[in-house]
Amino acid sequence: MINLLHKKSVAIITARGKSKGLPRKNIIDLAGKPLIAWTIEASLNSRYISKTIVSSDDEEILDISKKYGAEIIRRPDNLANDTATSESAVKHAIDFLKSIGEEFDIIVLLQPTSPLRTSKDIDKAFEAMSNSSATAVISM
Repeated sequence: MINLLHKKSVAIITARGKSKGLPRKNIIDLAGKPLIAWTIEASLNSRYISKTIVSSDDEEILDISKKYGAEIIRRPDNLANDTATSESAVKHAIDFLKSIGEEFDIIVLLQPTSPLRTSKDIDKAFEAMSNSSATAVISM
């Protein structure tokens, strides 16, 4: 069993500004807050997440993310187009963090399009991983 409180973890929230299906979806109002705010708040309230970062190519998303307490990383346009993957955005964020001397034991990808996910859900995922031999957890 891993003692999660002694592990350094980062949540990376990926939020492109140029979504095609529902334009500007990450900042549309949902029950009084931008969609992305729900994920930021869940991350910030997790017992196990040490740092919450939003990676985006969009200044408005980055500004809103800062307002709700996330740290931000400006993603290059080539990692925010229709062919870019979440994995490439996460790798960019990890590489950026390493370049400024920050490394983490656990990386968490949180998509902003899951506003019903709570900090308790995040913590349960950490605990499920800790209580097993798993090296990764994914929710659906």
